[in-house]
Parts: sequence; structure tokens; C-alpha cells
Amino acid sequence: MSAPDDLASAVREKPVDEAQAQERTKPVGLGPIGWTRWAWRTLTSMRTALILLFLFALGSVPGSIYPQRSVDPGRVAQYFKDNPTQAKWLDRFWLFDVFSSPWFAAIYLLLFISLAGCVFPRALTHIKEIRRRPPAAPRNLLRLPHSEAFEGGLTLEQAAAALRRRRFRVVTGDGWVAAEKGYLRETGNLLFHVALLVLLFAVGAGGLFGYRGNVLVVEGDGFSNAVAAYDRFMPGSRVTAESLEPFSFTLKDFQASYVAAGEKQGQPLDYLAKLTVQDSPTAAPREVDLKVNDPLDVNGTLTYLIGHGYAPTFRVTDGKGQVAYDGPVPCLADDQATYTSECVIKVPDAQPTQLGFLARFLPTTVPNGDAWVSVFPGAANPTVQVFPFAGDLGLKSGQPQSVYQLDTTNLKPLGKMSAQPTPLNVGETKELADGAGKIQFTGVKEWISLQITYDPGREPALLAAAAAVIGLVLSLTVRRRRLWVRVKDGTVTVGGLTRTEGGGAAFAEEFAQIVTALRGDAPADEPDGRDAPAGDQGGDRGGEPDEPGSAGHVAPDAPTGNAAPGTRPDEE
Repeated sequence: MSAPDDLASAVREKPVDEAQAQERTKPVGLGPIGWTRWAWRTLTSMRTALILLFLFALGSVPGSIYPQRSVDPGRVAQYFKDNPTQAKWLDRFWLFDVFSSPWFAAIYLLLFISLAGCVFPRALTHIKEIRRRPPAAPRNLLRLPHSEAFEGGLTLEQAAAALRRRRFRVVTGDGWVAAEKGYLRETGNLLFHVALLVLLFAVGAGGLFGYRGNVLVVEGDGFSNAVAAYDRFMPGSRVTAESLEPFSFTLKDFQASYVAAGEKQGQPLDYLAKLTVQDSPTAAPREVDLKVNDPLDVNGTLTYLIGHGYAPTFRVTDGKGQVAYDGPVPCLADDQATYTSECVIKVPDAQPTQLGFLARFLPTTVPNGDAWVSVFPGAANPTVQVFPFAGDLGLKSGQPQSVYQLDTTNLKPLGKMSAQPTPLNVGETKELADGAGKIQFTGVKEWISLQITYDPGREPALLAAAAAVIGLVLSLTVRRRRLWVRVKDGTVTVGGLTRTEGGGAAFAEEFAQIVTALRGDAPADEPDGRDAPAGDQGGDRGGEPDEPGSAGHVAPDAPTGNAAPGTRPDEE
């Protein structure tokens, strides 16, 4: 080939070589495995865990602002009625079902995974750390942050014994003693994070396998722990009808006591419900006194007394002379100070027309001009004012109705209505206008409202919370520190450092006490029992230092013993 041809060939090959060189220097992508590792490390970092914990708390806020279907479905329905457009948008983001929403569950699960990914590797590292011997003494102890030298006849055995009495982990070598303690700081830190994991797990278990329900029981009536017996039942996602504890009880009597006179007249003193309980269908009945904050416990299912009220009894006779209703009517207190209560009586079986009654119950009735009022919450002089109606109660319309409300749209008053009708005493009867019948006030009973809960995560959550507090206290109060003693030609050199930020001032005082004890000027057996090292009560774990290059080894010429704060991953 001629020279011109060689030159042209070289010109043509040069761009190709440059392209190949650029291709070789181009950064290589992470790839699927690399991106997976990056995602896992990001998720399990402490920063991510703190962000998720903040989001977990922030996500709980709407649950306290907006009514929740699992707690009060009636308020949710009313919210839709009052604000239909806003409620529709809120419902799209699950703000009426916050704690069962997908986004809240995602935060919960990510937080759980993040904490687990943070804690378990650190726990393995900490286990290795507490089994590691203290590092050998640096050559020049006087370069350490805390150091002192003195003349004396101290031996290595005496120095080791004095440090063991102070609950240091001690290792002896050729002319030196190494000691270390404060491992409970990291132990407390890990305990705190493990307790948070257990707490999250316990809350999740309670949400899956627990349930909560409310029921109203009138004196003389009973209750069986079945789904159909509840007024409102909120089960966990894994709860079935067979999961409920098969107990039952009868409310024999309810007693409420009040202050009878004085400035605090009418204030409640005590509430007591007398129950006859059967723990199972074949168990023998037992008598139980149920009080506020003293629940009935049947194999972990707790029954709390949360409210009470009056249930006056009525007998309604219709226009054809038939008894259409005979029984108690639970009333809601309109005035908590005097327990003046509002009642609704619906008699759909009355003939020839349905009957409805609004009633005002007065526990202790006294006249007040042209009106009648109650002056005491106890039933000292019970009366009832009745407002009768006749017509269609609307029970066949298919629309749900509250038992505590009377829809008077299709009803007409019976007789002339008065804002203050003459109240009926117990045993008195009121004749209804237009031959519609009569109503008799037959007596007074009381009702109680109960909350029945089963939460399998309740006790684990309590223990986890207590463990978290203990772990937090340990991590905030215990200091990690190291100390070395060299003895050579009658000269004793003591050096030490703390591996905890901000602990230098406290360690300075402790270091001075240790030096004084080693000099023999003060008793050397003053215990400092604030933090015994985990798994070691000051015993000698060997008489030789670590081999060079092994974990925890300190080079002889290292000025600080290779133990400056933050030099190990477990100290972050």
C-alpha cells in the first residue's frame, strides 16, 4: 500500500478509536440489582424511618377531624347530607375510613419494614461488639483527652481488680490494662427501636383480630356476646362470628348515687351495675359488680360501663282496647345536671291507627310557676309529660329511623298540644283524644350503655411501651467510655476517653475518681453501678490484646487508641 493510502486509512480509523475510548469510559448503570440495593438502603435508613414516623402521625390527623365510619356512621351520613360535594371528594381519599385506607396501610407497612431493616443489622453488630475485647493500650496515654501519670507501687493486678469493681470489662497485656464499659447505651437504643416494632405489630394484631361493640341494656334484660345482640359492632378484618367469646350476663340492678345537699348537690358519687354473668353456656353463674374503670373481664374480653340513663315503662292501649305496647323506653338525658330526659315511643301495632309519643321524663319533679322542672338527677319524684300523635310512623318506607327520634311529617297531634302538659305520676293514665286509646306510666327503670372490646395486642403494646421508655432512658443516660493503665518502672500512666458526644465533662469527674482510687488515696471499691456491660460483669475476657489487623485492635503508636467517637458503625 502506498503512503497516501496509509495516511487515508489512519485518518479513517482515528474517529473509530476515539468512539471506542469514549464507550469504554462511559459510566456503567446500576442495573436491577444495584437499584434494588439502593432502594433497600434508602428505605432502611434512619432518616427514612423518621420521615415515615412523621407521616404516620400526620396521616392520623384526619381521623380525628372527620367522622369515621367505623366509629360513628350516623355522623358520616349527616356529613354527606350537609356537605354533599365536599363529602364526595373526601370519601375519594378515604378520609372517612382513614385507618383502613390503602395509603395509611402503606405508611404503616413501610414504617414496619424500615424499622426492621434498621434494627436487626444493628442488633447483630451490637452482639459482636459486646463480645469483643477492649482494644490494647496506646503507646502514649498522655495524648488522650483525659490522662494523668503518677509514681507508685501499683501493680497490673491491682489496677485490673480496681476497674473490675467499678464494673468495667477488663483485659490485661504486657505492661498495660484496658477497660471499657457503657454498652448499655447501644443496648437501650436497640431496645427502644425493637419496642417500637413490637408496638406496631401489637397495634396491627389488634386491628386484625380484635373487635369493639356498643350495647344498651335495661334493668332486668340480658345480653349474649353475639353479633346480632350489639347496637353497633366494629370487627377486625379477621374476626368472624365464631371468634367472639360466648359469655352472657343479666343486668339485675343499677345504682347511681349523688351528692344530696350542699354546693355540690347532684354531682355523681358512684355508679354500680350488678350483673349475673355466665362465662360460657355451661359455666355456673357468678355475681359481678361492674363499675366505671373496673371492667368485666372474660378471657380477655373486657366490658366497660360508659353511660347510663332512665327507661320509664309504659302501657299503651289502642282504640280497640288491645295492649299495643308494654315495656321500658330508654330516654336520652337532655340536661346532665338534673337528668331531665327526652323519650320517644313508637306503637306501630296500634289500631285503628298507629300511635307515636314524645315524652319528657323528670326524675325529681317540682313546680316552677306554670312549668314543671327536675331539680335532682335521682328519681325521688319521677313524672313524665306526654305529647301524643297518631298517623303513619313511616316504618314501612324502607328509610332507616332512629329509635330516639319521631318523624311527625305524617302524624297529627291528638288533642290540644301544650308546651307544659300536666305530668303523669307513676300509675297514672292519660286518655287520648279521638278515641285513639290511652297511655299509662307504669314505673321507672334505668339503662346502662356498655362498650365491649377484645384486643389481643393490648398487653404486648403495654409491655412494648414500657420497654421503649426504659430503652430511651438508657440511651440518654449511659455513656460509653474506655480507660487504659500502663505500669512501667514505678510510673503509672492512666488515660481515658468517652465515646459519647457531650459526655466529656461527666467522664472527667469519673476519671478523677478512678485515678484517686488507683493512687490509693481513696477506697478503690466505690461502685459505679449505672451501667454494667451487657453479658459481662467485669470478668476478664482474656489476657492478650487483639491481633494486629483484627477488629478492635489499636496500633501501638496510635495517639488516641483508634477509639475516637464515631469511628465504628455501631456508634452512629
